[in-house]
Amino acid sequence: MEIKLKKTSYVSGVIEVPADKSVTHRAVMLSSLAEGNSIVRNYLPSDDCNRTIEAFRHMGAEIKIDNDSLYIKGAGLKLAKPQNGKYNIYAGNSGTTTRLLSGILAGQNFETVITGDDSLSKRPMRRVILPLSQMGADIKSNDGLLPLIIKGRNLLKALNYENDKSTAQVKSAVLFAGLYADGATTYKEPVKSRDHSERMLKAFGADVRVSGNFVTVYPAERLTAQDITVPGDISSAAFFIAAALIVPDSNLTIRNVGVNPTRDGLIEVLKQMGADITLTNMREISQEPVCDIVVKYSKLKAANIDASLVPRMVDEIPVFVLIATQVDGVTRISGAKELRVKESDRIEVVTSQFKKLGAQVESLEDGFIINGNSGFNLTGAVVDSFEDHRIAMVLAVASLIAEGETIIRDSHCVDISFPGFYKVLKNICR
Repeated sequence: MEIKLKKTSYVSGVIEVPADKSVTHRAVMLSSLAEGNSIVRNYLPSDDCNRTIEAFRHMGAEIKIDNDSLYIKGAGLKLAKPQNGKYNIYAGNSGTTTRLLSGILAGQNFETVITGDDSLSKRPMRRVILPLSQMGADIKSNDGLLPLIIKGRNLLKALNYENDKSTAQVKSAVLFAGLYADGATTYKEPVKSRDHSERMLKAFGADVRVSGNFVTVYPAERLTAQDITVPGDISSAAFFIAAALIVPDSNLTIRNVGVNPTRDGLIEVLKQMGADITLTNMREISQEPVCDIVVKYSKLKAANIDASLVPRMVDEIPVFVLIATQVDGVTRISGAKELRVKESDRIEVVTSQFKKLGAQVESLEDGFIINGNSGFNLTGAVVDSFEDHRIAMVLAVASLIAEGETIIRDSHCVDISFPGFYKVLKNICR
């Protein structure tokens, strides 16, 4: 499937973006492990999150969907045993489902096989296999790739684990496994990654203690059902923030966006670059900070991104590269090697596709060098998403300042995180 898009005069309006994907995954998982009836309001009904829902339905949680809410009767920390000896879980394209679920399955007393689509089957799983194996789980893989065959054990060994990378998925897998351990499990990372798991574990009654880049979780006898409202996803909002910043005369309001301090790196950097971004109506919903974001077209100055900031904006880097093409001067991004093992090799894909549009972008092993030029219009071309939802969306935003027609191949992959993206984009174009 392909979509054809054209340049726009300006963008304006008031929109809402879909619910946060990371928070939805975790809310489904912990509600399914809790005792009692939880409600997850404003969940994200995307392909990835549906894989998590189906996995826990298989394993004993009762999950009903009513409009935009999930009603979940938890199965408890010990999930239902499979009737035929093992579970077969298909995770689709969802790395979050696979890695976080691995931590939970490490503490069960049954066997599970996790498979995924072609993209997920190429993504590294050794990063979760290593710590979970140290805790006593028996995990077999295809040289660190899917399928994973996980034989859990009733009682895992407590672990002090130090990771040389900041990754919320590995951290969450270890913390979830720590619920089933024989003592306190501590996880350390070089820079604090997104902390949705820590916040939500506390909400469900787990004993979690945070000190800087250290997180310690204690074994749990039970989790208690909760009523959760999922905020709008800042990673989805980022595409519309970019659109308003780079299309002249634009003025856009994005309502109900989660602005967790471990996820707001893009906003911080853009403000430093001179972006006219205002956060209004600040409040807290289900232990997550939420606000409305007002964005106006801005003349920006170049900035550099390094490893200390990458974990707070790792999913937003492709769209930040687009913004940097419209800034006078050279922008350099380093410390982002993690982008090479996302749904696509986002460093190579962003570089190759932006070059097709006429942008001056060079790839580094761990980032980019962007030679920006304010007021420089890109040129429409036939570009490819490589089945990566964030690549498809950033190319769609790029089309708004590209002369002529832009054709995006495999455009349907946006459904992984943002069903209805193209409709929302069309509605703000004037």
